[in-house]
Amino acid sequence: MITLSGKSAVGGVAFGKMSFYEKKEEQVRRYTVEDVAGEIARYQAGKVIAIGQLGSLYEKAVEEVGEENAAIFQVHQMMLEDLDYHESIENIITSQEVNAEYAVAVTADNFYEMFKSMDDEYMKERAADVKDVSERLIKVLEGRETVDMTSNEPSIIAAQDLAPSETIQLDKSMVLAFLTREGSANSHTAILARTMNIPAIISMGDALKNEYSGREAIVDGFTGTVYIDPDAETIALMKEKQNADLEKRQLLQQLKGKENVTLDGKKIKIYANIGNTSDVGLVLKNDAGGIGLFRSEFLYLENNNFPTEDQQFQVYKTVAQNMGGKKVIVRTLDIGADKQADYFDLPKEENPALGYRAIRICLTQKDIFRTQLRALFRASVFGKIAIMFPMIISVEEVKEIKEFMEEIKNELRQEGIPFADNIETGIMIETPAAAMISDLLAKEVDFFSIGTNDLTQYTLAIDRQNPKLDKFYNAHHEAIVRMIKMVVDNGHAEGIWVGICGELGADLDMTETFLKLGVDELSVSPSMVLSVRKKVRETDVSKL
Repeated sequence: MITLSGKSAVGGVAFGKMSFYEKKEEQVRRYTVEDVAGEIARYQAGKVIAIGQLGSLYEKAVEEVGEENAAIFQVHQMMLEDLDYHESIENIITSQEVNAEYAVAVTADNFYEMFKSMDDEYMKERAADVKDVSERLIKVLEGRETVDMTSNEPSIIAAQDLAPSETIQLDKSMVLAFLTREGSANSHTAILARTMNIPAIISMGDALKNEYSGREAIVDGFTGTVYIDPDAETIALMKEKQNADLEKRQLLQQLKGKENVTLDGKKIKIYANIGNTSDVGLVLKNDAGGIGLFRSEFLYLENNNFPTEDQQFQVYKTVAQNMGGKKVIVRTLDIGADKQADYFDLPKEENPALGYRAIRICLTQKDIFRTQLRALFRASVFGKIAIMFPMIISVEEVKEIKEFMEEIKNELRQEGIPFADNIETGIMIETPAAAMISDLLAKEVDFFSIGTNDLTQYTLAIDRQNPKLDKFYNAHHEAIVRMIKMVVDNGHAEGIWVGICGELGADLDMTETFLKLGVDELSVSPSMVLSVRKKVRETDVSKL
């Protein structure tokens, strides 16, 4: 038996034969052309075909993995239309009087190296996208077919790496798992794999050899381990692990439609956190009671410019309608710190986590805030939308927000645009200042949602992005628990409900504590809804 290891991208256990997918490294031939204008026209015609192919892939991806994850193919279309990319190809054809395939290949190599040398991890990932797009264009120009990623029998797909366009072409019924020598957890391929729920291990390096093709293997996506020609003992252990995982999933499915109520009758709401419209299906599939946190900043992060009022309105409207009357709590723009968008032109800061971010941007650049609030109010007639504001530190901020909302409501009334006048508004409690004055803040809003990620960071004075501080970071710290209790008590004293939407909400070791403290709502990732429900239903608060 041979044991290999890599990084887990998607959990799960799979048994089957290894099947290696190898890209055929076709050497691009260079030759001189006499008709330069004709060659440029041939390149442009090929580009149109390639863009059309990407459009078809986008439509296929939308059906399988949702709009958000399918967006990479729109990015690929934009790459083909990029002016710098286009000019480089045409300049090479013109100045060197060479064929279009060669010009595309040279441009691809140059752009690949440029992206690879960048410091930003996201931009480094785009290097692979440039290669993928360029290879597609070369195949079109050479009249070659695109690669068929289907298989005759279910198998474990192994490869050097898989581009998004290749991943989406996988026939999921024939793929048991996939393994790659390269790749990262932040790549589009890993994201697509998670959405498709195919067990996956990445970054396996040269240990993943072609000679393993056709051999029996077991993939343990939970630990990032692959067993080639497994022995009887390993097969038995992995079968047990696979059955336990399947049994756990089946048991959780039986909880659909059940109440979130403890053994002694205490009820709690379990909602889900989302980042985009494509997550709504997972919210409904996992039977969440509503959306407790819609991270609206992703609308801004995924755009090259400020999203318009109509763009935002369509997104909020779609989510509200799809949730069928269940509550949708939208957090207003929380950009800044670790979430940056170039077009905001935010200044470089010594300590961005404590800097110009979230509500501070909205109350300073009110044109941005106005656009978002107008879109939210307009969408409110299509469902049950609530709004909450991040990074609050004072009562004055809340009063300013409320005055601004009234101003916008009056604008909409004058324009004859309908909106729900009774929208619930709340604030995030994620600064120690907000926790300490939560008795005063509770008089101004309809609810609190505790953002435990930032509350822990600010309370413990620990940068949660710094791996060197992991051993000091304690999300269960007594100070955090005391703050949560203070916020819950102060909220209830003023008759408002209090929820938790940070990562701690899904920590099953803390569920009993939250129930004991009187938390009214937990908002977690969609995949954790049923697990939290199970924990709640097994708890007797009276005996804690």
